Amino acid sequence: MSGGSILPLLLALGLAPLLLGVINRTKAAVAGRVGPPLLQPYHDLRKLMAKGAVYSRTTSWVFRAGPVIGLAAVVVAAALVPLGAPALVAFPGDLLLFVYLLALARFSTVIAALDTGSSFEGMGASREVTFSTLAEPALLLALAAIARKTGSLSLSTMLPHVTVGVWAQAAPPLALVALALLVVFLAENGRIPVDDPATHLELTMIHEVMVLDHGGPDLACILYGSALKLWLFGALLIGLALPVHSGHRWLDAGAPALGMLLLAVLTGLVESSMARLRLLSVPRLLVGAGVLSVLALLLVLR
Repeated sequence: MSGGSILPLLLALGLAPLLLGVINRTKAAVAGRVGPPLLQPYHDLRKLMAKGAVYSRTTSWVFRAGPVIGLAAVVVAAALVPLGAPALVAFPGDLLLFVYLLALARFSTVIAALDTGSSFEGMGASREVTFSTLAEPALLLALAAIARKTGSLSLSTMLPHVTVGVWAQAAPPLALVALALLVVFLAENGRIPVDDPATHLELTMIHEVMVLDHGGPDLACILYGSALKLWLFGALLIGLALPVHSGHRWLDAGAPALGMLLLAVLTGLVESSMARLRLLSVPRLLVGAGVLSVLALLLVLR
């Protein structure tokens, strides 16, 4: 195990909620509205942390521990993802730990939703687990394709090895991986066309319906963890699609950060230009992402 820079972790912890603000402002601009302030997600987190939490008598310690475990898992995962500099923690095979930590965060949210005994939250948990079984193979196969091409099993070395020269040599498989990661990025974060984070109709909700009974600091942990998760998947996509490795510390860190903001704008444009897919169509989209990852892996194995 080797230590890296704390800069990627600090960027993730500090700027992750800003991505949500950029997405919301982009959607508002497309709709012709002023929209909320860019820093509104930070204000929401601050207000939630100042409130108290109300717990149902039917819930147990599982419901209380879910948000904390989920946030802790995502924070540890953030320490494994590089962005303009090597990650704080890096070792061969850390990409598997990254995927497992995100799975732990999802499991904690699902089990907390089931602990409420609510039929609506159980429905959302069922949908979340079903779609994750299709999204995780696409993610793992995409990372396997990058690892095969770069000859590394660590996120901190495989992503920096994706350079302009590597793109010129293997553009088709890398493009397929980028498309697969984009679909996984939207699916894992509950964005349109997979889910609508702004909806309040329980029958069509996936992630939001699982956190209906959470409030106060617990909901703040969930929202902040979701913002971090958005940042982490975006960092993987930007690290692949925007290979800036000049050797200048601030340029190498600033270019991916700018790419993250552009990805947030792109997400807002996607959500403003298309409707949410029917639930029966979501598995087809995720299977398509898996097929793209398989094709990319086959191309790099030739």
